[in-house]
Amino acid sequence: MTYVEGFVVAVPAANKQAYLAAAEAFAPLLREFGATRHVEAWGDDVPDGQVTDYRRAVKAEDGEVIVFSWIEYPSRAVRDTANERIRSDPRVDEMGACMPFDARRMIYGGFAKVVDEGGGEGMGYLDGALLAVPAAAKDAYLGAESRIVQILREHGALRVVEAWEDDAPEGEITDFKGAVKADGAEKVVFSWIEWPSRAARDEAWRKVVADPRMHELNLPYDPRRRVHGGFEPIWDSRL
Repeated sequence: MTYVEGFVVAVPAANKQAYLAAAEAFAPLLREFGATRHVEAWGDDVPDGQVTDYRRAVKAEDGEVIVFSWIEYPSRAVRDTANERIRSDPRVDEMGACMPFDARRMIYGGFAKVVDEGGGEGMGYLDGALLAVPAAAKDAYLGAESRIVQILREHGALRVVEAWEDDAPEGEITDFKGAVKADGAEKVVFSWIEWPSRAARDEAWRKVVADPRMHELNLPYDPRRRVHGGFEPIWDSRL
């Protein structure tokens, strides 16, 4: 399985075009550093939660929109080398000097893919989720997820990806573990579902929720702490 660098960012709504321009400028460097795909998705249907949600995860302020983002690499080794080059490249320093968001509240980390089903061609919308799974329940989680993926694909999902926490650092203000209130025995899962459109996604979820197979699953995690939302892709490098 390939490797994922995942991000969650709070961006002022007024800075959407500036954020997109920054992503476009960064894309050639990511290609140079070995990335295979880079996606930025703008919050569109991001609900408040009772226990956890995206806005609390990044301490979003009034007027800010949640961005769900990832970079795919062939391996952790390629990702590590890319990050070393990002930290030392003066071109990146120039870009970082005028970022259109508060980087101190950005959540980021490395994840090893454990599920990657479908091709994702034609993605027009995506669901992004974070959850805390007991490390000891990884096999049980993957068993349940294999059945969920089958159901999602039957109802129109283009691609389903689940990535297991591998290198998610602790942050001073925000981090992935804090986003889902994970304890020391839990790992964070960074996941997304690619759909052809918002309409296709909405219709699919109505069918998924009503599918009796979903009610037969024994999920080995606390669903109350699952963070989720719908996002509109604004940048997809298709590197």
